[in-house]
Amino acid sequence: MIQTIPFLNLAIAFIPVIVGLIILFKWSLQTGNAVYALSRMLVQLLLIGYLLTYIFSSESALLVLAVLLVMVFSSSWIALRTVKAQRKTLFLYALLAILVGGGLTLILISQGVLALDPWYAPQYLIPLAGMIFANSMNSVSLAGERIQAEMSRGVSYEAARKIALQAALIPVVNSLFAVGLVSLPGMMTGQILSGISPLIAVRYQIMVMCMIFSSSIISGATFLVLIKPMLLKDKHEH
Repeated sequence: MIQTIPFLNLAIAFIPVIVGLIILFKWSLQTGNAVYALSRMLVQLLLIGYLLTYIFSSESALLVLAVLLVMVFSSSWIALRTVKAQRKTLFLYALLAILVGGGLTLILISQGVLALDPWYAPQYLIPLAGMIFANSMNSVSLAGERIQAEMSRGVSYEAARKIALQAALIPVVNSLFAVGLVSLPGMMTGQILSGISPLIAVRYQIMVMCMIFSSSIISGATFLVLIKPMLLKDKHEH
């Protein structure tokens, strides 16, 4: 059984966080933004804890689909946080890219690999969707920021697209190299802590790594293809 963490003990986890904030402050970096992000994380996780308790006990497919839609729309908007120009225009492209890359992967994993019964089983579908859409979001964000930076330097679209996708995949590829040697990822660690055999936990982790890799590439590539006309038009006008 997983040990319940008392709130007082949980507060200890914020000691290195405070050290990190002090470093940001001393180096004149965006301390306020980091504090805001940490505050949002706390509020969002506490709220989602109560919300998921309700969702997991429900038997409503519509409720699960509504949660998935919120996740997709939110991840699409957050993905463009680092893109300053034409964010509203790019939102539709990010949304389509995450739906294609993340949605396809989620369907194959939940209905093919796990064969969920019912198909909308929230205890599985929502956490899996969270991992998939988060990685699709990161890929779109990194790819979008990088291709704009490269094309602003006069690099051709084809060359910039290649550089952008490669840059977007650095975190994913690094995690593939590190898994099992440097890191034991969250899902595998959680299952082992809950008493599941490491041999079974490994199968789930292989599934997770496959879905993270594929959703990142497909979403990033789709986004880069979709924004091509807009980028070429902006380059021509300038």
